[in-house]
Amino acid sequence: MIAYTPAAFFFLLCGIGVLRDRRQFSNAVLLGLAMSFLALALIAELRKAPTLVAELAAVAIILVPATGTLALIGFLISNGLTMVRKEGWRLANLLSLLAGLGILAVIGLLVAALATHSVRLGIVAGTAVLVVGYVSFLFVCFVGYAFLYGRHRPRRDVDFVVVLGSGLIGGERVPPLLASRLDRGREVYDRQAARGNPPVLIASGGKGSDEKVAESHAMAGYLVERGFPPEHLEQEDRSRTTEENLVFSKVIMEQARPDYRCVIVTNNFHAFRAALMARKTGVNGQVFGSPTAAYYWPSATIREFAAVFLAHKLVNFGICGFLAVCGLLAATY
Repeated sequence: MIAYTPAAFFFLLCGIGVLRDRRQFSNAVLLGLAMSFLALALIAELRKAPTLVAELAAVAIILVPATGTLALIGFLISNGLTMVRKEGWRLANLLSLLAGLGILAVIGLLVAALATHSVRLGIVAGTAVLVVGYVSFLFVCFVGYAFLYGRHRPRRDVDFVVVLGSGLIGGERVPPLLASRLDRGREVYDRQAARGNPPVLIASGGKGSDEKVAESHAMAGYLVERGFPPEHLEQEDRSRTTEENLVFSKVIMEQARPDYRCVIVTNNFHAFRAALMARKTGVNGQVFGSPTAAYYWPSATIREFAAVFLAHKLVNFGICGFLAVCGLLAATY
């Protein structure tokens, strides 16, 4: 039972963190640590298993990560090519392709180091594995916890439903991505209105340099055209970023009701980062995700993770630097 103590400890810390505020990235890391220690404890239990079972488990432990990594590389590269074909040659659309090629490059570096018996190449490969391993661990934590966070649904009545804006087609028309958010926001509104307490829906989005109208105006038009009652609709038309969406919407909500509660609606790939930002800006509400096209999700999720990673760049780059130094020092002995 002692082997399970670290896992139980981190599960406990994660549970406490979720009870305090589920909108924390530390919850994701604690959950990742708990699952990692649980896996190690289960592997340690193999010593007590019959020989055949232990041997089969050992083969699975080797084969599953290896085949999974190769499958992941193929999926990322394929998805990257799909993104380029459907969305064009922008850096944001190349992220899954670059991730797949990056993993392939690290594997190639390891193979080259083993094949050539080069000490220098081995040092570089080992250091790369340490850094990539750390980043991969954080990414798995992010995706896993974001998935769990996205499972929650608004249960209590709220005063406001804030729908975050996005770019417009032709500078004036609501694209499918934004329509998905608006439809989900409408669902939340309708569900509560059916209980006799309709909230106010805030369409949040300013006018970009390449847009003819403010995003909030196009969003409001989309809703009203589909029968949404305009008396329950507010527009926040100053924001340019997600953080500004939340800050300016918060001002509207606080002026109307200081003790407000709200639900924030965005796409599912963006929900967890929006939740982290809502906590940072002091918005009293959880985030609810709307569906996104399957091909779009991988690159968008990588982009969201990169933004969270860079938001804590001092810690993350510090740890990456420490791991790189450890790799170099280990190679000298």
